[in-house]
Amino acid sequence: MLAAFSVPMPKLEDSQKAESAPSSVTLPVSVLVATRNEERNLPRCLESLREAGEVYVIDSQSTDTTVAIAELYGAHVVQFHYRGGWPKKRQWALDSLPFSYEWVLLIDADEALTPELLEEITEAIQTSRFDGYYIKLRMFFLGRELRHSGASFYKLLLFRRGKARFECRLAEQDDSMADMEVHEHVVAESSDRIGKLKHPLIHHNVESLSHYIQKHDKYSNWDARVWFQGQRSARDLPPSLFGSQAQRRRWLRKTFFWLPGSPVLFFFYKYIFCLGFLDGIPGLIYCGLQGVQFFHVKAKIYELKMQGMRREPA
Repeated sequence: MLAAFSVPMPKLEDSQKAESAPSSVTLPVSVLVATRNEERNLPRCLESLREAGEVYVIDSQSTDTTVAIAELYGAHVVQFHYRGGWPKKRQWALDSLPFSYEWVLLIDADEALTPELLEEITEAIQTSRFDGYYIKLRMFFLGRELRHSGASFYKLLLFRRGKARFECRLAEQDDSMADMEVHEHVVAESSDRIGKLKHPLIHHNVESLSHYIQKHDKYSNWDARVWFQGQRSARDLPPSLFGSQAQRRRWLRKTFFWLPGSPVLFFFYKYIFCLGFLDGIPGLIYCGLQGVQFFHVKAKIYELKMQGMRREPA
């Protein structure tokens, strides 16, 4: 079953898009912001995007003031109604929305551009050398920046339309695994034409531990199903120690995963080897939750195996 949405968005020809785009904006990009009940984070995010050519807020029927805040900042609000399958939220938006600009920037509601990053993006997209750029996340957790804990990583968040898309690692999924891409990475059409920006994106990872735990419960449902089925499409990023940072992180998880006591080992890797202890109590909590997440995935894989055995005919 494919994902569904409320109102199909009309497609524009490239010439129409070029004519509709304002001729002079500071940041000539189309920005996608995925939301669901983000009234606490969204103002900070949208304030940092005031110079963007256009902003689409892709909402999942928020029950708070998220939509009102988005409209106050002049964003285009589109409701996404997920009914299982693929594509999920952001890939659907990439496939469906009538963007006015050649470049697309993906950003979450708990993230924000800095003036330095805005200026760097503006300069970067003026060159034809690259089709996309990795951007580093500068993570804040429980009010403190995590400088260690293995929390610093790059994501492909800025790219030309049609030159990159999310990998689909699990075709059969539903809302119990979130309506947005979980750990699927954006994969470029050509890895040789991807650059890396210097200035980071500010990422406020959590302000409520309860929300964090609920969100990652859905993530562990998705992870367990991916590990249990063991399927990979041709577009997936393969685990590789000598590949991109995303591939190395995936290789590390795969290497750790099947070892006895891997959740505990993963915690110590984050807390000791990655110097998470230098991030104080927030670092301890973050590394601990990462280890617990590992444990949840393994426990849910066991549950899936038991359910499969019960369904097998005698």
